[in-house]
Amino acid sequence: MCVPRGKVWNVAVLPGDGIGPDVINAALPVINAVNSKFGISMNLKLGEAGFHCIGKEGTNLPAKTTELLKHSDCALKGPMTTPEEPGSEVSAAVKIRKMFTLYADVRPVRNMPHVPSLRKGVDLVIVRENTEGMYSGIEFMEGNETAVALRIITAKASSRIARFAFRLAMRRRRHLTYVHKQNILKLSDGLFNSRVLHASKSFRRVRVDGAHVDAMAQWLIKQPELYDVILAENLFGDILSDEAAMIAGGLGIAPSANIGDKYAMFEPVHGSAPKYAGKDKVNPIAMILSVKMMFEWMGLNNAGAAVGNAVERLLRQGRTLTYDLGGNSKCSEVGNEIASLI
Repeated sequence: MCVPRGKVWNVAVLPGDGIGPDVINAALPVINAVNSKFGISMNLKLGEAGFHCIGKEGTNLPAKTTELLKHSDCALKGPMTTPEEPGSEVSAAVKIRKMFTLYADVRPVRNMPHVPSLRKGVDLVIVRENTEGMYSGIEFMEGNETAVALRIITAKASSRIARFAFRLAMRRRRHLTYVHKQNILKLSDGLFNSRVLHASKSFRRVRVDGAHVDAMAQWLIKQPELYDVILAENLFGDILSDEAAMIAGGLGIAPSANIGDKYAMFEPVHGSAPKYAGKDKVNPIAMILSVKMMFEWMGLNNAGAAVGNAVERLLRQGRTLTYDLGGNSKCSEVGNEIASLI
């Protein structure tokens, strides 16, 4: 991205539900430290969204928040609770993804210093198609005892996400693995795979291979170091990214970016963990690494690197860690310490 000189960034900040406000509040000092260090002009504008809005506003994404998002450059989102009852609200995250066509969910996974993990040498990115598949949200009942959910796969979305993943692979180790279940889902995954292979013709320098999703689930555990960019449709990508995060050390260090052609939203992979809400206890590193991805998307790579380096220094020092990493520090203390290291 080409950044205009003197650009003022308008960022919508949505704290969300459960531990969302805790991890967002821990990330704000980090953002302020980076902006001060690098002279970045940024307006952080708070908005309300999530489960707690339903009782007050009748929706988890109020109209005033939608307007805030439309007048911002990107969004920084805390985790939000989604009701699960039939006929209840679609998740706020899905609404935002569809509103701005945030078709690429980018979930990097790698080993971090002094973070216990199942395997070493992990450095991969899962690219998840974000707009269709099993998360299309099209469900209906046939009578009283049969529920039907439609898995939508289109050539347009498959080609778009394939090109995105190949461009990412070109910036990394030039290896892309596409995940599917074409032996069972012959038409839908057949279409997905055909568009991936067609896109590969424009990226001859990228090594391409495919894997059934069940095989990928086992190989991620056995030899994750073999993979670079993993491309998957919506449901497969969601499941595999959680698995990969646990292999490398847990969801507490797993960031993500939802990226479209003109907008992006950054959020931790983990959920809202209501039982820890307001306790200032949980690990904010996934949220803070999502901030790193935000700066990189803005084209402010030095700022992003400063966040990443500060997180790694904190982990190497091992003094200010939350309970999941063997420490007893508060969520806010971790955020403040990372800010001070910047």
